[in-house]
Amino acid sequence: MTQDGMKRRTFVKAAACLGLGTAAAPLAPHHAMAAGPAEQAKIPTRPFGKTGVRVPILALGGMFDTGANQILLRQALRWGVSYWDTADCYGGGRSEEGIGRFFSRIPEARKSVFLVTKSDARDPKGMTRLLERSMKRMQTDTIDLYFLHAVRTTDELNDDVRRWAEKAKTSGKIRFFGFSTHSNMARCLSNAARLGWVDGIMFSYNFRLMRDPDMNRALDQCARAGIGLTAMKTQGGGPLPMESEEAGQLAEGLLRRGFTDKQARLKIVWEDERIASICSQMPNLTILMSNTAAALDRTSLTRAERDLLHRHARATAHAYCAGCAELCEEAAGTPIADLLRCLMYHTDYGDTEAARDAARTLLARGPLARPSAQRLLTAQQRCPQGLPLSRLVPKAARLARQLAGDPEGSQPYA
Repeated sequence: MTQDGMKRRTFVKAAACLGLGTAAAPLAPHHAMAAGPAEQAKIPTRPFGKTGVRVPILALGGMFDTGANQILLRQALRWGVSYWDTADCYGGGRSEEGIGRFFSRIPEARKSVFLVTKSDARDPKGMTRLLERSMKRMQTDTIDLYFLHAVRTTDELNDDVRRWAEKAKTSGKIRFFGFSTHSNMARCLSNAARLGWVDGIMFSYNFRLMRDPDMNRALDQCARAGIGLTAMKTQGGGPLPMESEEAGQLAEGLLRRGFTDKQARLKIVWEDERIASICSQMPNLTILMSNTAAALDRTSLTRAERDLLHRHARATAHAYCAGCAELCEEAAGTPIADLLRCLMYHTDYGDTEAARDAARTLLARGPLARPSAQRLLTAQQRCPQGLPLSRLVPKAARLARQLAGDPEGSQPYA
């Protein structure tokens, strides 16, 4: 029997033991599941910048009801997924509360977890209030990495924020400080590298973005500055469209080799050694198992598979927002990148809860502007991806209002 055949056979046996269907992922963490507790394989780790800490290359994204998924949290730790990411706003606070419930039941687990949460506030008073609330919810006296959530420009990292971070570190309430960003990523990373006091950044990064020259220059600058980098949104949109020749060839070839296109998208990001970890939304055991399998498996993508992914990225660029918000938002006068992120969660990922959290965060910053049709057309003409913004932005704005409970959500937009 070939090695791939043995891999498949071991997966079927292990998946059956867990009661999972084999359609979840051809590649499964068979060594981890088949072995006894003392022998379970653990996910590899990488240095997190210059912090002196090593983190697993796969992190648990906590934008789900962690309170109702306590078994998943326990299994994540067993497989070495010990980097847990959440935010004060996820699930209206239920994500942090569920993690706190886990730590209250298994106090010794806190020592094994690299715990990350985020603040929607930008002023020191608001950040202090949210940090204290996060620690209370999660029943911990320190946060390993504290982020400003969804930063759009490093102007938000002003001297008041720097002094606040230094004070919070000195008091022991946080160990490290940084920010997450979905918009203007290359510029935010490049500017952060020059600041000299940012410990970590989480940013959108996937097979669609990794050949962008500005992004690569920014990553090099962060690596030289010793900033720990966590990639998110690594799937780069929804499932592969099977009507696409590139996508069909890729999916069939990957399945023959024993893994899925979703696992391949993780693998291509892990090939970039500047990335310390991938933060992935894993709200059920099936996805956790599949992603853990990809992290444990040492199979690399072939050059042909990488080329097919990049060809697919070029062919479908018009359907993916690359987060270069500075190009379109000045023309439209509305937060296009954040609106399209909300739409992506809802439409491409089918994750209504994540879309609702994104909508609430967006509308908490203030009312949405209603750009004219001409302004939207100008923004559309500036989009290097060729996105049909005149159609997508009104649709995303209506959805965001509805999800956030805005009474204007059902009214016409524009």
